[in-house]
Amino acid sequence: MNEIDSCISISQQEIEAMRQESVRLNRRAIRAKKGRKAARLLLNLVVAFIILLPLLYAVSIAFMPSSDLYTMNLNLIPKHPTLENFHQAVSKIPLIRFIINSFLVAGLITLGQIISCSLAAFSFSFLEFKGKKILFILVMATMMVPGEATIISNYLTVGQWGWLNTYRVLIIPYLTSAMGIFLFRQFYQSFPISVYEAAKIDGCSNLRFIFRILLPLTKAAIGAMAVYTFINAWNMYMWPLLVTGDESMRTVQIGLSMLNSVDSQSITMMIAGVVLIILPSISIFILGQKQLIRGMFSGAVKG
Repeated sequence: MNEIDSCISISQQEIEAMRQESVRLNRRAIRAKKGRKAARLLLNLVVAFIILLPLLYAVSIAFMPSSDLYTMNLNLIPKHPTLENFHQAVSKIPLIRFIINSFLVAGLITLGQIISCSLAAFSFSFLEFKGKKILFILVMATMMVPGEATIISNYLTVGQWGWLNTYRVLIIPYLTSAMGIFLFRQFYQSFPISVYEAAKIDGCSNLRFIFRILLPLTKAAIGAMAVYTFINAWNMYMWPLLVTGDESMRTVQIGLSMLNSVDSQSITMMIAGVVLIILPSISIFILGQKQLIRGMFSGAVKG
């Protein structure tokens, strides 16, 4: 019996030693995992700081007086912060008017592309008609045509229609896009056709199916499309410059170049105007970046 008791005691000691070794290894693995996570976080912070450094320096310059900028010293942080640069940027040109114009144009373009591209994508995904594949190929082929190749013909067309210096000329030519149709179509491909067939059997019309069933289920694609379209419309330069001549119809990108005129040239004032202009687009991107990423990849995997 003593021998059996001693064997049991030895076995219990071995089990306890193994348990302690397992706990020690688990703690070491957890510490190593936390260390790798902290290292990745630190690396991301360093890379983000390097990437954002020009933007942060621009914001710093926007609050600097000209005397702090034109010195032999490298002033990364304003020693005498001031809002005078922003006041001059707004007073020298009608910058607020330009921002309102850009918000109106970009917002209506975004809304128009969401509606038109979703309707076109529905047709290519759920409806059957002759030449559907060929028509879709032609729509996608327009993505290979640069805008510079058609800008003169478009200008002559809208000029004959009397649309110059109006909101129509800034909005209507961009109410649809092949990129948006492709994005919505790829997302709709993940929906089973049986859902559409069941809705048709129940007497649901195509428009009702789109607005009551499809669009509520495609919030990720709508968010991605909204962010992508709004930023592109906000940053348009060549077309607004070509078709608008009155200051009341200018957009922010055109107004920014007006800050570089001879009678109002000031680096700090120009940077203040740049900061005012990029804040809306950056805010839209930050608020919608999750929807943008989710929408870009959600239609790529079915099931």
